Amino acid sequence: MNDAEAYRCCLAGDEAGLRELMERYGNPLTLYIDGYLHDVHESEDLMIEVFAYLLTKKPRIRDGGLKAYLYQSAQHSALRHRHRLRRCFSLEALSTEPEGEMLLEEVIKTKERNRILHGCMEQLNPDYREALYLVYFAEMSYAQAAAVMGKSVKQITNMVYRGKQSLRGFLEKEGITDAEQ
Repeated sequence: MNDAEAYRCCLAGDEAGLRELMERYGNPLTLYIDGYLHDVHESEDLMIEVFAYLLTKKPRIRDGGLKAYLYQSAQHSALRHRHRLRRCFSLEALSTEPEGEMLLEEVIKTKERNRILHGCMEQLNPDYREALYLVYFAEMSYAQAAAVMGKSVKQITNMVYRGKQSLRGFLEKEGITDAEQ
């Protein structure tokens, strides 16, 4: 079931559609919100509020726009909440646990690379960091990221390009020279 079908099911009162959307976007939205709040429990609460708003208000969302809508709602919720906390976007809590079958050496290597990547990402301009996160980690199109950040597609294109250039420089300083172009 795609996003539009799942949302139509939600609007019709079918819990299967909501379950599908929450399975697909629940954890990624929680991690995205946690980048602002640095509190996974508050982030989970706000993620649930985003879905509750979606169910109660039933906003009209154009086809293909649900993912951007959810991330934009999550961002607004996080910013409203953060306004009280005065913290900024961070990628510290966004690493995932390695799979059990990975060799210990690979786990250590992967954790070290993730630590370096997250440290370098934290050094980036916050707009570059968020644009890169939305495009590469949340797998959004430039248009969807633009909608979430309230920018034009051209601005997102520029931020992603500049962010990648800056990130490549930081990674090279850390000794990682095989960063993708």
